[in-house]
Amino acid sequence: MNALSRRSLITGATAAGLLAALPVTAHALPAPPPVTPRRRAFAPDEQRFAQYLMLVSPMVADMNSAGFFGGGWWRSPNVPHNARVQEHVYTLAWFATRSRPWNPYRGNAQVLAALDAGLGHYLGLQHADGSWPEYSPDQHSLAATGFAMGYLSKTNALLRSARMLPARQKQISAALHRAMTWFLDPSTGTVWQSPLTWANQTTSGLAGAALALRQDPDPVLRGRLTEAFRRLAVVGQSPAGFFYEESGADTNYNFEVMLPELADAWRQTGDRNLVTMTRRYTDWLGYNLLREPDGSGWFANIATNSRTSSKFYADVRPDPERTALNAQFVPEVADLAAFMSSREDLAAARRAWAVSPDPIPALAKQDTSPRILAHAMYGERYPSRAQRTAAIARLPYRRGHFTERRSDQGQDFLFVRRPRWYVGGYFGTRRATSLARTGLTFLWHPVAGTLVQSMNNNNHACWATVFPGQKPDSDGVQQAEFLGGEPYRFRYRTPSGSVVTEVTVGDRVTRTVRAQTAATEQIPLVVKDSDVVALDGRGLTLTRGRTVVRFGWGRALEPQLRPASTITYPGRRMHILTVPHDGTFDLVVSVR
Repeated sequence: MNALSRRSLITGATAAGLLAALPVTAHALPAPPPVTPRRRAFAPDEQRFAQYLMLVSPMVADMNSAGFFGGGWWRSPNVPHNARVQEHVYTLAWFATRSRPWNPYRGNAQVLAALDAGLGHYLGLQHADGSWPEYSPDQHSLAATGFAMGYLSKTNALLRSARMLPARQKQISAALHRAMTWFLDPSTGTVWQSPLTWANQTTSGLAGAALALRQDPDPVLRGRLTEAFRRLAVVGQSPAGFFYEESGADTNYNFEVMLPELADAWRQTGDRNLVTMTRRYTDWLGYNLLREPDGSGWFANIATNSRTSSKFYADVRPDPERTALNAQFVPEVADLAAFMSSREDLAAARRAWAVSPDPIPALAKQDTSPRILAHAMYGERYPSRAQRTAAIARLPYRRGHFTERRSDQGQDFLFVRRPRWYVGGYFGTRRATSLARTGLTFLWHPVAGTLVQSMNNNNHACWATVFPGQKPDSDGVQQAEFLGGEPYRFRYRTPSGSVVTEVTVGDRVTRTVRAQTAATEQIPLVVKDSDVVALDGRGLTLTRGRTVVRFGWGRALEPQLRPASTITYPGRRMHILTVPHDGTFDLVVSVR
């Protein structure tokens, strides 16, 4: 019995034992010939497969005979014990099993051999309790297990429909049963906390379990899954509306990972808890994604983000696109249509893609998420342009006047809308993580659009009062007093009282800063390529079309304006305005 066949029999062994059994000199697998796709060969809704078709040959070439996806594919660290690296078994399974005129790999012996080896390595990494490792061989990883349940259940569906690798099908079913037993147990602390630490990872496992239980029904596990969906609605989502990522909000993980996983689970089960969660999150998005009045896209309120920094979403997002599966909810959650591409606009983008003379660009190895392909299994439910337009008209900040404050776990999220301005703020006794930045987080105008976007995880591009040595007040907690009145007034301060800031929002936005020592006002401005910007000692004037916005401080100082080195958007770039002062600074933002 050779090393590979021995490994196929040890599913459930510890990862440490598996690694000891790996061949020391595993050789590369033979790869099938590469393919250069023709754009016109792909149906519009399958254009996402073109770039992945180009990956099959080099991906197999990087695998070794033990089935490890070496060469730096997909996840880091790219080491044999990281089960997440093996998620590309779904990519190989799709091309090995699906018949398309443009897919030469269907039934290809080399691709099937690579898939078989890859599954052998993947299944062999599973611990006896049903979990998989990620960062160390003995880790029982939530993410690795949750996503394994999704990719392996979907891979099994492909193999069953094509009647391929029957022995592996049985092994996958057994592995999924062990994984579900561990994952759906409410006493498994790695999976279940209150609140959840990483809601997207827990949800991924529930989505995978939903499909696995359709393939191999188990009444006991089905009952646990139903209970898990009810539990998810309680411990996975903040009363403010976001999904928990390290107890805070995160646009990328919420909108691009968590919500698609909810859609995946919902299409498998129809569980109404998932629709309710989506409605609540859509309401949250309505305050935190800022639509550009010219229709070009959406700025995210990312200063509050706990993990990632997704700054901007284009109005039309062609494939490959990580939020595509969210549209499954549109028939149930009409307001979600605002944030999806419309059918008509997406069709136009796909027609343009098909006739482009440019070569199809290759994807970087780390930018090859198999979820792009996995989420194609449900078809498309994009809204019509009319549905989307109506949903955009219902966005909260399309109204001219409101003050919305939401709180959770010592965090305060403030949204103030007045006819001329929309202002966001983040305060409280704690931050979700050290990446979040407190204070004012954005400034939006109903005609000019986004003027200020405060970054997270960046002390040089957040709206802040900065002391020498680049220590901004926003890189720390700041408690606020919500004073009310009209114009609306609030005040916030650092814990030591080194900076006290008072803000009013009415026809003008005022920001009054009192610092204990000399400091610098720092404002991250979003500047369009067509804007005209004039800086003088008493202020900055930004002209955008017919709208003229003045950031004025009323006395002669020595401001500077510099472009941010890495922060760009389509047709725009961030510029950092800095104004040194003696500790007293009074800013007035007005428009004419």
